Amino acid sequence: MADRRLRLRREASAFGVGSLLFMLGAVPLYATAVGPVIDSLTFFIGSIFFTLGGAIQLALSGRRVPRRDTNTPDRLDWWSAAVQSLGTLFFNVSTAAVLVTALNADPDAPSGWRPDAFGSIAFLVSGVFAVVATTERDRLWDPHARTWRCSWIGLAGCILFAVSAVGAYVMPLTGDPVSLFWANFGTFTGAACFLTAAILSRREVADAESAAEVSA
Repeated sequence: MADRRLRLRREASAFGVGSLLFMLGAVPLYATAVGPVIDSLTFFIGSIFFTLGGAIQLALSGRRVPRRDTNTPDRLDWWSAAVQSLGTLFFNVSTAAVLVTALNADPDAPSGWRPDAFGSIAFLVSGVFAVVATTERDRLWDPHARTWRCSWIGLAGCILFAVSAVGAYVMPLTGDPVSLFWANFGTFTGAACFLTAAILSRREVADAESAAEVSA
């Protein structure tokens, strides 16, 4: 149990750091101050932390696909973690593509929008699975891991990341994004939702540890 709580803290910390880096990278003043390469690197490092958090979450949910006799909340929770982990890999690809473009200063280099869109879709599906699982059982697989608040806040973050992906779509005729404002706004607020969920998750783990110490 202690090992699981330690991994839960690491999961929350990884998502928290990744969220902070995404929020930072989406601030126009920061992007202007550090330049496109450092800004793109900020997003890429943030995506690595998201992937780390997703991998820990999937490991805690179970390394294998749930069996047919697994109850619905457990099954949905596993698929939520698995799809989210896949989404983080797409974000790795998209942020790496943007970083390469910034390093090469090549306007014909890949923009990274397609994997970004796939990652956003994966996050949306994952968020819906998590909310349904929470609704089915009131809480997810571990009562101290993610409360219903974390699930709904996480889904809100997924929706905002999708808004960001739409805003970041590069129009072929002009080479400009649909809306840089919505791209940055969706990224910043979506990451803020994930940061909030991570903080709440860590608080739940801390409360559970305190209760365990008192009972002991």
